[in-house]
Amino acid sequence: MKILITGSNGLLGQKIVAQLIKKKISFLATSLGENRNSNCPEKHFCTLDIVDAAAVKSVIEQYQPTHIIHTAAMTNVDACELDPEKCHAINVLGTKNLLNCSVKHNIHLQLLSTDFVFDGEKGNYSETDEVNPLSVYAKSKVEAEQLLLNSRLKSYSIVRTIIVYGTGENLSRSNMFLWAKDALPKGEVMNVVDDQFRAPTWADDLAWGCIRICELNEQGIFHLSGPETFSVFEIVQKIAQFYNYSTDKINRISSKTLNQPAKRPPITGFDLTKAKIKLAYQPKSIEETLSLF
Repeated sequence: MKILITGSNGLLGQKIVAQLIKKKISFLATSLGENRNSNCPEKHFCTLDIVDAAAVKSVIEQYQPTHIIHTAAMTNVDACELDPEKCHAINVLGTKNLLNCSVKHNIHLQLLSTDFVFDGEKGNYSETDEVNPLSVYAKSKVEAEQLLLNSRLKSYSIVRTIIVYGTGENLSRSNMFLWAKDALPKGEVMNVVDDQFRAPTWADDLAWGCIRICELNEQGIFHLSGPETFSVFEIVQKIAQFYNYSTDKINRISSKTLNQPAKRPPITGFDLTKAKIKLAYQPKSIEETLSLF
């Protein structure tokens, strides 16, 4: 098995690299720009812009992977709403470039997707629930999913996940947990929404699941997230309580007061039955992961 990773500088990408090294599985890590992960040997890294079809073709034909784990994406939901053309280029056309090569060379393509493909009207979504995206970002992910679902590719997987968190090197984006861990001990005022419910996902668990799918050559859609769904306000409170930080400066607010450009689903969370049965996926609770930070 030879795995090519896109977005290797990101949090998930870094965790996948670490686990592949530990498992002694051959890999090529790719990302836009230089390698920002000191744990990834330069001989296993290559700069790649997935929007550049010729570059994608060249790298894939040179490395000849058996599997591609495609984590690279434009994920800032509001930035996507304000620049839909860039969002479409990265999330849809980038995926199409990888797909074309995967079809030609019979490579298993794994696409990382999101809980935002759902409208958030019911929560606890299973893989067979109907999608109904509310934002430009969510629509781009649905379109990318459809590329795989409607393609001639014989071997593929789609991994949907929710709020990925953990620690990494030189990350271009923070995450809710790092934000809270930085702000709480300083006593900074934190305005946190209480009307959006999510099941945050420990990046190491997600990386394990992504690799597991490749190892078992599983097919289709998989939901991989944390085991419990809470409001964002409750999540931040849990972080504060775990580290014995004061909760006095955590203000409960409505998402409507933020005037965010992109609409978010109010409640998601996943039914993990399929992943537990087929992959033996056992995600950690928030409390279990906080002790590992």
